[in-house]
Amino acid sequence: MKKYTAKSTLLTLFSALMVFTTACSSGSTGSTAKPAEGAGGNETITVRMVHEEIPGSVQDQYAQKFKEVLEQKSNGKFKVEIYPVGQLGDATQQAELLQNGGVEFAITSPGTTGTLVPENQLFSLHFLFSEDMELNKKILNESKALNEELNKIYEEKNIKVLSYWTEGFMDWTSSKPVDTPEGFKGLKMRTMASPMIVAAYEAYGANPTPVPYMEVYSGLQLNMIEGQENPMFAIEEMKFYEVQKYLTLSHHCLYVTSTAVNPQFFDSLSPEDQQVVLDTVDALKDHSFDIQEKLNNERLEKIKAASDIQIVTLTDEQRAAFKEASQAARAKYVSLAGDRGDAILKQLEEEIAAIIKK
Repeated sequence: MKKYTAKSTLLTLFSALMVFTTACSSGSTGSTAKPAEGAGGNETITVRMVHEEIPGSVQDQYAQKFKEVLEQKSNGKFKVEIYPVGQLGDATQQAELLQNGGVEFAITSPGTTGTLVPENQLFSLHFLFSEDMELNKKILNESKALNEELNKIYEEKNIKVLSYWTEGFMDWTSSKPVDTPEGFKGLKMRTMASPMIVAAYEAYGANPTPVPYMEVYSGLQLNMIEGQENPMFAIEEMKFYEVQKYLTLSHHCLYVTSTAVNPQFFDSLSPEDQQVVLDTVDALKDHSFDIQEKLNNERLEKIKAASDIQIVTLTDEQRAAFKEASQAARAKYVSLAGDRGDAILKQLEEEIAAIIKK
């Protein structure tokens, strides 16, 4: 597992500072952004894309495919440089870079931007989406609540979301059984630094404990935390199963992420180049779901082969008990997101119900 030292942290911050300095000197930050070099002509447009995960992950595979398709569709006019987490700062710093024009593209999740866009915390609500991933694909691609109303709020924060997609269902690992809400009572559950994610586990009586992603393994190993949630690929690649006794296939929510662009950069492109970017994102909508399905299934088999962790699948009755207990977090969402967020959630719930009914 990768360890961060004081030296590596300083190097990371220095790298991020250099990106900011370069962006500022070229006038590409904030509302003062100038068109990218060559944006209106035939010159090469070099763009940077950051993501929140390590090489080989779902986000990294998506980023590599984005690079391939964008460069191909633009006949080489676009050149994409990819920076995994840590190379230009942590996930929060990456989002700030995107806002300020230090990078042009980012894969960023609501767990990172939740304090910036509280309304996106609806993605952290448990048992909101379907258990059918094909239906979830339709929801994420077609929802007006997300792709219109929520996107407006992102743009107010200087982030333009191009698409929402998922890295798979979230599941639990723990040091003791958590197949009922009562199993979470007092459990030191690792969460992201998101008020809504914290509230989701408070609803079960857990003790939510925000811990940086790269410190989760050691936290579990030292019993500073007793459980965590992630898609299966992350549970395997970060070896969390090595320091946990139970793997509960809860599928309690989707790990939703987004492909985003800096608005000033996007606006600086010609209409033709903008369309190439949009066509690239559209071309990856099915691919993103294929990536997660393949990788998550493969990683579950690896976990089974590499460990004797006890794997538990929730019954329909157990899921119903969790869904009922999770409702307490809805009030927290409304308090965080306000009337605007409440309206988006209600619209999304209606859209989900309509798609499932079909």
